[in-house]
Amino acid sequence: MTTIIVAVILGVAVLLAGSLPWGVALAPLNLRIGVRVPWAVVPMAAYLWGYWTFVRGDWGSPAHAATRRHDLRAHALPGDVWPAALVAGLIGFGALLALIAVLARLVTLPQSAQIPTPAGMPAATMLVLLTMASVVAGVTEEAAFRGYMQTPIEERYGLPLAILVNGTMFGLLHFPNHPDSVLVMLPYYIGVAAIYGGLTWAANSILPSLVLHVGGDIWSLGRLWMTGRPEWQLSPSPPALIRETGVDKGFLLAMASLTLLTALTVAGYRAVRRMRLAAQA
Repeated sequence: MTTIIVAVILGVAVLLAGSLPWGVALAPLNLRIGVRVPWAVVPMAAYLWGYWTFVRGDWGSPAHAATRRHDLRAHALPGDVWPAALVAGLIGFGALLALIAVLARLVTLPQSAQIPTPAGMPAATMLVLLTMASVVAGVTEEAAFRGYMQTPIEERYGLPLAILVNGTMFGLLHFPNHPDSVLVMLPYYIGVAAIYGGLTWAANSILPSLVLHVGGDIWSLGRLWMTGRPEWQLSPSPPALIRETGVDKGFLLAMASLTLLTALTVAGYRAVRRMRLAAQA
């Protein structure tokens, strides 16, 4: 239990240390001052580079550098493992979409407000800021949840509990996005953690998950900005719940898709792990 508590506290600290400068200071300022130019990207990029080199153990206390490097788990991958890891992760995204389709028939998923563009800000500037927000989220959340939080729990208690813990924390810390539906959304965030955490286990590196996380956030934030629909809202209007319609063909198809894509994701992750071990050998 001590391992879990320490890993959770450390993971949350790593998350806040990386994300707060952007979310609390730089991005809000850029939305009010000098709105025509995405100037906040420059200081945030410099800060993020320093943050990454610290959590990776490249500078700071030499006594803890090896521990930081180990916990972050940002190991380089052989070139032939990268494509397999990314393809397996994309199949995992497909399984996640199927999970959303199933959840949307079981419970009412929350709506989201469209991201507003400040008066006088060009669309290109807003797009650059959303892209930087995605990079910040991908780097800091993977370092925190799949690195510092998952690694020690996985090594001591195994992958399933590590995913359950970091997925639960991942969901709870996203409560500002849907404060009235935190518990309803937990299965979704645990599913996200399973995609990223399973891929981290397979590759023994957070790097493929980090790349996919950044790309996924660019898509989801861009979609929210343009349509007002979050990533878990697949259609403009919510589908009917099965308690109103009964189990129908659409729900059975969603369940079958979820089962198939989950099985393909697991097989893909196992293949990535075998390729990685063979390359290391």
